[in-house]
Amino acid sequence: MIVETPRLYIVKAVEADINTIIEIESHKDNCDFLWIGTYEEHQAEIHDPNHRLLVFKTKSNNKIIGYALIRLDFKSEIFELRRIAITEKGLGYGKEAMIALLSYAFENLSLNRFWLDVYPDNYIGIQLYESLGMHQDGVLRQNYKSERGYLDQIIYSMLKSEYYLSV
Repeated sequence: MIVETPRLYIVKAVEADINTIIEIESHKDNCDFLWIGTYEEHQAEIHDPNHRLLVFKTKSNNKIIGYALIRLDFKSEIFELRRIAITEKGLGYGKEAMIALLSYAFENLSLNRFWLDVYPDNYIGIQLYESLGMHQDGVLRQNYKSERGYLDQIIYSMLKSEYYLSV
């Protein structure tokens, strides 16, 4: 197990979880905000020491209700949250998972910087990141071409020193 929260177990994904992860990515409430990985890409992420593919399981029934993909740069002490998605919206699971991931990055891995990017129309994500005290670093204009057109990506980050001031 990576992290335990009041309602979740956050654990490393195994190959048997990949189809569930792809279903979460492909869900109508998530697909506009995520890159959807292939089975082979997720398989490679599981085996790559610089990535953590994690699933969020409820303690009540061990059901997977979300996932996160992390890229770790140990040399520069950077934790990049590449993807995060929750299936059961509006229940606080996303906030609970984000708090746990921040704790994991700074307290367990002793990394210096946690960052992510978010599309400007992901209002719920932006509200969550700002409520956690993350800093908006800037905007990569028209940085990603999708079926929806060219999309900006807003960069949010938190430094270890900022994290320890907030806990």
